[in-house]
Amino acid sequence: MSTAVLPSAQASAADSLRSIEHWINGRTVAGASGRTAKVYNPATGQVQALVPLASRAELDSAVAAARAAFPAWAAQPPLRRARVLFRFREIFEQRLEEIAQVITAEHGKVLSDARGEATRGLEVVEFATGIPHLIKGEFSEQVGTNVDSWSMRQPLGVVAGITPFNFPAMVPMWMFPVALACGNCFLLKPSERDPSAAVLIAEMLKQAGLPDGVFNVLHGDKEAVDGILEHPGIAAVSFVGSTPIAEYVYRTGTAHNKRVQALGGAKNHMIVMPDADLDQAADALVGAAYGSAGERCMAISVAVAVGNKTADALIEKLRPRIDALKIAAGTDPAAEMGPLVTGAHLERVRGYLDQGKTEGAELVVDGRSSALPKGEGFFVGACLFDHLKPEMKIYQEEIFGPVLGIVRAKDFATALDLINSHEFGNGTSIFTRDGDTARTFANNVQVGMVGINIPIPVPMAFNSFGGWKRSLFGDHAIHGMEGVRFYTRLKTITARWPTGIRTGVDTSMPTLG
Repeated sequence: MSTAVLPSAQASAADSLRSIEHWINGRTVAGASGRTAKVYNPATGQVQALVPLASRAELDSAVAAARAAFPAWAAQPPLRRARVLFRFREIFEQRLEEIAQVITAEHGKVLSDARGEATRGLEVVEFATGIPHLIKGEFSEQVGTNVDSWSMRQPLGVVAGITPFNFPAMVPMWMFPVALACGNCFLLKPSERDPSAAVLIAEMLKQAGLPDGVFNVLHGDKEAVDGILEHPGIAAVSFVGSTPIAEYVYRTGTAHNKRVQALGGAKNHMIVMPDADLDQAADALVGAAYGSAGERCMAISVAVAVGNKTADALIEKLRPRIDALKIAAGTDPAAEMGPLVTGAHLERVRGYLDQGKTEGAELVVDGRSSALPKGEGFFVGACLFDHLKPEMKIYQEEIFGPVLGIVRAKDFATALDLINSHEFGNGTSIFTRDGDTARTFANNVQVGMVGINIPIPVPMAFNSFGGWKRSLFGDHAIHGMEGVRFYTRLKTITARWPTGIRTGVDTSMPTLG
């Protein structure tokens, strides 16, 4: 996305655009850096708003507000923090349609998908309201003579979340409910491509009674990201995005003594065995590959068909389903797939289609020739490649668009090895009727999230989300108990109270016997 101060010749046009603002210390704050980015309506291709790009001074202001709010918020009993989240949950649910409309307007995904995103985010809030139980420590009586020992989990301080464009509500909600419940203050840097949902969430949190400064939203680009990673007042950073940026965030953040969880990219495979229900598998593939126009880190982008007969039959099932997909603006009630998020991303996906043909893959369905909405929107139809090979760029790299490729494997062992050899290990699935094959797959596949006859195995909020290999940098997955551990530090206390018995000086290692 281009970032610049608009020239005077364009000033009148800029004046008519909606301005999105930061949220600092409980109120909206206009940008002061002089730099802005354009926010598009993906369905029309038109600029609909301008978002400020924060300077280091604005970052300092947001961190200062959070640091000032931290002592009082951390001192609140966990039950009181949970009650704020309970009220937020009620407000969010009442305004769910409003936030879905905002997501669709700026991201482009269809409204039903936007509602689903918001609902899945809400589940993490529901999990976080159980924080009084989740941070209970352990107590051991009489670990030595008249000595007791116990543990507690305490908040880190100010923590930050850097979130992607594809889930402008859900991914932030994977982070901040748990962080706030644990007693931290939170700074959110949402994607500048669809930033409005973050500000709407901030307004709801204030309405729910969250004290000023506990939750802040700072818009920005790489300058803001680097500032967050380097800022001495920020104790931990959560990130979701592409693998190159995830690795950069992890290495830079940890070099500045921060705790970092950085979730990266994916190339998710689905094995289709000869005994699978092919209608079920085809339905699942269409939803998993083309839902949200493929802009999901858990999208299935590779189907591994075991045997040529399976591959041919699967393609025969897929083609009519792909042809029947309704591609339209996300606000169209009949739409099943909307546009991509920006024109630049559309060109990137088109480039992969050309690359695949050059590499020798067969483009069975070319979404560029589909019946697409007229106008300047960022639309491309569902695409299907056959005969992908492991050495092809379109197999190795995450396309992040509505592009599904078929790889033909001679047997299950070859298919499993194909997945395990890939650099990414985010999500995977298998469709089969055979329990032994499914169990072998689940136990031996080197991937963090596994589905059996389930195409998108996203864990529920009380479990944790995270991949393996170059899909996750850091020691903790996101939300669930992994999230609680990430946003807290363990403290262990060992105590003896005076009993009138003197033991004298002992300089040896205490054994508490």
